[in-house]
Amino acid sequence: MTAGAATQHRRRRAAWQIFPRLDAWQLGAFCVAALCLLPVATILWLAFFPNENIWSHLLATTLPKYVGNTLLLLGGVGGFVLVTGVATAGLVTTCEFPLRKWLEWLLLLPLAMPAYVVAYLYTDLLEFAGPVQSALRAAFGWQLASDYWFPAIRSLGGAIMVMGLVLYPYVYLLARASLLEQSRYLLDISRLLGRGPLSTFFYVSLPIARPAIAVGVALALMETLNDFGTVDFFAVQTLTAGLYDVWLNMDNLGGAAQIAATMLAFAMLLIALEYRGRRHRRFQQSAGRFAAKTRRPLHGVGKWAALAGCAAPVLFGFFVPAAVLLRYAVIHFDASWSGQFREYAFNSLWVSTIAAATSVALAIGVGYARRLHGSLATAAARIASLGYAVPGAVLAVGVLIPLAAVDNAVDAWLRAHFNFSSGLLLSGSSAAIIFAYVIRFLAVAIGAVEASFGKVSEAMHMAARTLGHGAWRTLRRFHLPLLKSGVLTAALIIFVDCMKELPATLLLRPFNFETLATHVYHFAADEMLAQSALGALCIVVAGLLPILILSRTIAHDAISKRGEHDATHPLTNQPSATATAAEKL
Repeated sequence: MTAGAATQHRRRRAAWQIFPRLDAWQLGAFCVAALCLLPVATILWLAFFPNENIWSHLLATTLPKYVGNTLLLLGGVGGFVLVTGVATAGLVTTCEFPLRKWLEWLLLLPLAMPAYVVAYLYTDLLEFAGPVQSALRAAFGWQLASDYWFPAIRSLGGAIMVMGLVLYPYVYLLARASLLEQSRYLLDISRLLGRGPLSTFFYVSLPIARPAIAVGVALALMETLNDFGTVDFFAVQTLTAGLYDVWLNMDNLGGAAQIAATMLAFAMLLIALEYRGRRHRRFQQSAGRFAAKTRRPLHGVGKWAALAGCAAPVLFGFFVPAAVLLRYAVIHFDASWSGQFREYAFNSLWVSTIAAATSVALAIGVGYARRLHGSLATAAARIASLGYAVPGAVLAVGVLIPLAAVDNAVDAWLRAHFNFSSGLLLSGSSAAIIFAYVIRFLAVAIGAVEASFGKVSEAMHMAARTLGHGAWRTLRRFHLPLLKSGVLTAALIIFVDCMKELPATLLLRPFNFETLATHVYHFAADEMLAQSALGALCIVVAGLLPILILSRTIAHDAISKRGEHDATHPLTNQPSATATAAEKL
């Protein structure tokens, strides 16, 4: 080889080495990230290049109302969950009062209630013909609605109340976890410096818990933005309701994509605000950070006020709706328990199971690629986790278009070569629903799997590779047994989320395919709540188990770390209670 050829060869080799060598694990992680970005890219493309551009018409007519109502809804729900979640978390972690130990986990139960189910139930209870107003008219002799004033449940205020009642546990869960982690010694120093209990909570405990609270509020607002059943039933014209109206009633996909892009901007803004709330808000704890804190006993009126304040969200957010559901389900059981209902339940079970299993499998692959290769795979994992921030209705628009394009391409090729039509293999089947579920909830699986990988020592992985085990064999024989607990928890949470998911299911379900969520929605929208009670109750019961697992996990993490002298050692791999709760949410 001549000197010039050798130099040219070295230059080509140096240029090639700029790009790292990719193996199957990295390629798989990048493919997963690309699939998760596909719906977002589709939405943006349709929004900027629609077949029929009605953006100016939307700006001049309905879009300002959609945006205004969405902002009011987000602001109202954000304030509700912030006050309720922080207040209840502060009371159960810093004070001692009757039933505190029970309320500590009972406060999580409303998270199992879908917001649209609670909306239907409270409408049935509080409307003019409902039992509450009927009892008031009988007691005071009123006859007409004009004889007295009663707040309208089907309103923006009603939507804020309903969503706040079922979403405050996001803030409560993370705020409680953060408060449990705080050092007793830090609080004792504040008391020695002259601050009282209330002042210590507001000026010491609350600022330390601020990052966790910001995450909880952001999660609650993302769920608010995703909601369709509640705002549709209450006739609140938000961006989600507008997307359905423009797509299904006006038959304008480009306009729907433009509204979807606006919703996506809202979601990105929420993520940015949540990040800004946490930025530069890190606090280092002392070595005694997990020492058990003593709760201040309340006496007299204070203990009963604390009991009432913590019991009210549980009572109105879970027990009242659950009691009404149970009553309706028992009364109408014979009519509800039909072959059609069992078919809907089976549809929900198998679609949710496949989506949960697929999400967990992909998360394990992405997490293991990150363990093997570090930064590049980490970027892929972060991109793949963005799907949780995309509302279900937006995701449906972004999923349906590329799947329909694939279906049309396959059908055209089969027609041209074999004179055979394949039909809508993907967009016209439950595959579209499963694909949307996986993209939306993959972040939950990735968070739980990464937390579980963090508990596996790097030394174990390196020892297995040194002994000649390949990457796949190391994962199968050494990692998977240790990941089992986190993987099962993630699968269970995703399963329940899929059971409750309504917006994406409504838009993507094929003909004659119903799930329990769509079954409940259709009956309740037709003012036949009693007939849908059994389906709603099944969804609620399915959601209880992961709620109890989360509560137990946080309490166990906090207790197990108390008194550990090396809890803040920089080499400690165990995640904190706040991190565990956030990852699993």
